[in-house]
Amino acid sequence: GTDEHGLKIQQAAAAAGTSPAELCERISGLFRRALTQAGVSYTDFIRTSEPRHQRAVRHFWGALSHAGVLYKGSYEGWYCTPEESFLPESQLAERTDSQGRPCKVSLESGHEVHWTKEENYMFRLSAFRDPLQNWLRDNPRAIFPNPFYQHALRWLDEDLPDLSVSRERSRLQWGIPVPGDPAQTIYVWVDALVNYLSVLGYPESHGVWWPAVHHVVGKDILKFHALYWPALLLAAGLEPPERILVHSHWTVKGQKMSKSLGNVVDPSVCVGQYGVDGFRYFLLRQGVPERDCDYYDEKVVKLVNSELADALGGLLNRSTAPSINPSNTYPRFSEPCFPKVLDSREAKGTGRACAEDYELVAAVASLPAQVDSYFEGFQIYKALECIAQCVRQTNGFFQRHRPWKLDRRDAGEQLWLDTILHVTLECLRVYGTLLQPVVPHMAHKLLSRLAVGPGERGLSGLAFLARYDGKPCPFEGRQLGPDAGILFHRLGKSETMKKRKQEA
Repeated sequence: GTDEHGLKIQQAAAAAGTSPAELCERISGLFRRALTQAGVSYTDFIRTSEPRHQRAVRHFWGALSHAGVLYKGSYEGWYCTPEESFLPESQLAERTDSQGRPCKVSLESGHEVHWTKEENYMFRLSAFRDPLQNWLRDNPRAIFPNPFYQHALRWLDEDLPDLSVSRERSRLQWGIPVPGDPAQTIYVWVDALVNYLSVLGYPESHGVWWPAVHHVVGKDILKFHALYWPALLLAAGLEPPERILVHSHWTVKGQKMSKSLGNVVDPSVCVGQYGVDGFRYFLLRQGVPERDCDYYDEKVVKLVNSELADALGGLLNRSTAPSINPSNTYPRFSEPCFPKVLDSREAKGTGRACAEDYELVAAVASLPAQVDSYFEGFQIYKALECIAQCVRQTNGFFQRHRPWKLDRRDAGEQLWLDTILHVTLECLRVYGTLLQPVVPHMAHKLLSRLAVGPGERGLSGLAFLARYDGKPCPFEGRQLGPDAGILFHRLGKSETMKKRKQEA
């Protein structure tokens, strides 16, 4: 959804010669289009200018008022319009503006701040230090990763001044008026945070989901989500969300993205360059939530070519090639060729599989549970690292046994050839299933090539190499799906990429 109220929106609309509502309609449309372009699905897209949200905000304000945690007071301090927040001196730095005059800016964003004094409604944040500390200490995984949890605990040991939760309407018309006091506008952050409730049907039907919800937020807005929002919820008689998952930022060649530096990465251009799946895979494979990660084109090209085009795409291409699998079927598995053993060291002298092959089977068998655990733990990069490692092992298995060298005229050789292909296709089926949330189009192409039906692609009940355990395999002997060509086309060199970027 889009958070649409506030002074910066009001000022941007005035500068563009349009109304705030028209500006928000256009920008909100850009976000929806970007999500569609990036293959992101959602059950709802909510805008803070919608009537359902405004109704929820008014009810939430009423709950705060009824609880006696709001009072009117005079407030003054350094206000940052782009961040829509007052900043303490400790978060400011001295700079000079474009005219060479001295000014103060936010240390975090570099945006200029202005001294502001006005009469507002205040929220008794100071009264919630103990409840917030108790909540965090009772729920050590409420904020994740841990460094951000520690940040929140440290903030609670510092000053916790009461929070200004409204603005004078004469300065800020673009927002929701304070119920019963039309001279004041509800502070944009209070308005925006209630969006988590309004999308669930607050105040009537939110209880179906709340508080078992997870928020995903950037580290720069942690204080609003880790301190202000839980305090507001507690004051309104609601529990804090179950978890707040925090991510860091992308830098470009070690520098923060900035319009003035001209190093802002446009996601729509990247989707044009690398494809939806290539761009998604890079961001999720390299994005580590607890620290800033560096982005540059050459890095994307190298990673995506190596892991998607070569390792995964190459493996599918080799194991389904007509020269090696002329019947275009899911070959049969031979237990005598690959007998089950409790310890890979027992495999010596039995069958044709070696210790490394048994290590591969063990690794892929444990992969679904491992990936599921990492996905649940918001460590997608670790899940993809495990998958990439298994893909490398599978390529090693295929290369080690050189199925193209086996003589099909020999019945024993044919059994071993089919077993090598069966194990390889089983590995690919697992990878395709696990990669669906990350590279949906490519995973669909891979699973369709393996003739895995729509109802056979779920994570629950994902059984790997059933025949190794003496159970029937529903895919064995099945005709493979049509060859749809290269799974993932290799990306060109950086010079070509630059040209495509310019064209885009």
